[in-house]
Amino acid sequence: MATRVYLVLLGMTLLLLLPTIPCSLPSQADLSQKGRRNVIIFVADGLRPGSVNAEDAPTLSALRERGVNFVNSHALFPTFTTPNSATIATSHYLGDTGDFGNILYAGYPLFNTGNFGKSAGTITPSIESDQTLSDLNDHYKGNYLSETTLLQLARQNGYNTATVGKHGPAAIQDVSQLAPLGSTFPLPRTVFIDDATGSATGIPLSHEVITALTTAGLPAVAPDRSNGCGPSDPCNNGFAGNNTTPGTTSANIVQQKYFVDAVTKAILPLFISTGKPFALVFWSRDADGTQHNQGDSLNSLTPGINGPASRAAVRNADGNLKQILDYVNSNSGLASNTDIFVTADHGSATISRHEVDRQGHFTKSYAAQFTYKDARGRVEVNPGFLPPGFLAIDLAHSLGMSLHDPDSMIPDSAGRNIYLPVDPTIGQQTGTAKQRPAAGNGLIGASGRILDSTDAKAIVAANGGSDLIYVPDHNCDRVRRIVQFLAQQDYVGGIFVDDRCGTLPGALPLSSINLVGATPLPTPTIALSFKTFYLTPGDLQSAVQIADTVLQEGQGMHRSLGRDNTFNNMAAIGPDFKTRFVDFSPVSNADIALTLAHIMELPLPSRGNLRGRVLREALKGGPKEVAFEKHRLASQDASSGMSTVLLYQQAGKQLYFDEACFVGGERRDRNPCR
Repeated sequence: MATRVYLVLLGMTLLLLLPTIPCSLPSQADLSQKGRRNVIIFVADGLRPGSVNAEDAPTLSALRERGVNFVNSHALFPTFTTPNSATIATSHYLGDTGDFGNILYAGYPLFNTGNFGKSAGTITPSIESDQTLSDLNDHYKGNYLSETTLLQLARQNGYNTATVGKHGPAAIQDVSQLAPLGSTFPLPRTVFIDDATGSATGIPLSHEVITALTTAGLPAVAPDRSNGCGPSDPCNNGFAGNNTTPGTTSANIVQQKYFVDAVTKAILPLFISTGKPFALVFWSRDADGTQHNQGDSLNSLTPGINGPASRAAVRNADGNLKQILDYVNSNSGLASNTDIFVTADHGSATISRHEVDRQGHFTKSYAAQFTYKDARGRVEVNPGFLPPGFLAIDLAHSLGMSLHDPDSMIPDSAGRNIYLPVDPTIGQQTGTAKQRPAAGNGLIGASGRILDSTDAKAIVAANGGSDLIYVPDHNCDRVRRIVQFLAQQDYVGGIFVDDRCGTLPGALPLSSINLVGATPLPTPTIALSFKTFYLTPGDLQSAVQIADTVLQEGQGMHRSLGRDNTFNNMAAIGPDFKTRFVDFSPVSNADIALTLAHIMELPLPSRGNLRGRVLREALKGGPKEVAFEKHRLASQDASSGMSTVLLYQQAGKQLYFDEACFVGGERRDRNPCR
């Protein structure tokens, strides 16, 4: 590690150091002599490699050119944010971390022990929440991931540590620090700054960090995504619109400016003043947040997430990275001792809630046959479109079972909360029943009672581009019926099923995509990827995916097993990485923490066996390439004549999942997915 490379990007103006920062950093030079590297992980959420260009992303583009450009990169499936956050943090696949989705079946009603003063609630929580993560920790031995994260390892070895940015995935980077203490959090040793900072639900900051923020002219309360605009104003980045009103036209400017200012004007100066090395994760909500909510393409597949709002989001993330790089580059001692790894948790695609192929054929889903009206009588789903929760509705109808919404509760005659029943045939939402689940999640065949151990026969956790189906009693006859039903649906893109139920026609085993591992959390019985198609064949930027979501046709989504979702932007630069190196070997988010721990000369402990590799070919002195092979795995045909086909790569023991599709006939053998 003796060789030094300054982190200087051509054609960029360097920011001046704050007056409070010394012009020389002998402590950083001393750390360099001892191999005590600083590391920064910059995550541009949902950034597609094809969106990185000199106009919209000059910093990212220059970094890929001057450092290591990983051109064969991969997110993990399901391509959700929190699963890939857990993977970035630990280098473990989902079967070990148990973080299977942004929404998952927790195995119990959230907050059933009264944490944070809350009563028992949903069993399918969104875990993009600090309090939810803390409650999961409380139920799963203090760390629901059951694996050591890179920041935890660094902190335990004398590093200053911080994680800044998007609510949920930022906190996961050192999640073991989140423990419920009655109705609050204890003060952590890692610095956490996210959407909730300074609020009643936020993770507290130390007096030292608050002072650093105040000295830098920054408040100790994070702004929201509104950009200072009204709740329904297009400049409000949190405004998603509805089926008749377009969403936002603005990137998440104000909130992310606060986050990056907190890093460069308060946290890093504070860390450097201690003379200790640091490990920092910065999680940019853009491009993803804007792509989800953008109003450029309401009810239209074009321009989709390729319009002006989405491009502004890419520029926003790029500007955040530039500010961090400029700060690092402004001092040679710091630059020569800091490695920076840039990644995206996943790619993205445009949502279809109607078309099932580029020829414009419409879905024949049972759920799409109804008119959905809210409590005021407004039609909230366009005629013929898939409603949020279409899979739960279709599956309950196929099984002939009741459906309840785990996210909506009403008191029963005894005053106890119960889950609201769902019936699409009632014509309009009422105070005692709904036509569709609020967030898409569904309890099938349940009594509706809130129980510590659910009585549901099947649970749907709706996650956008893929849904997770749990069968708590592991009844394989019921699983077989569900798979037979799914194999006949026009929105299916791939079916993966519990290995314990044996070989089921149309489906591949969960173990084939590393979803079976050491986690104590409930493992999905079925992982269903929805269908992806391309408006321009072979062009990932034109990808469209069917999605189980409250968002609209034309907005952005991910979470499927299309290559548009698994292909994420990845690059690295710094004293330990090669320069101007294009890495053609398969790499993934599961390789990041192990590679950086290797650079830091700290062994990363492991409980499970599903984890990535050290990217030695990207490091100075490493090989020019890593040998790998491409593979195809196909299921038996279902009675519909369709089968799940999985395309993946293998380098040693590591598997890298490219894409899956649900096809029949000749397409199984001729470039089946694209």
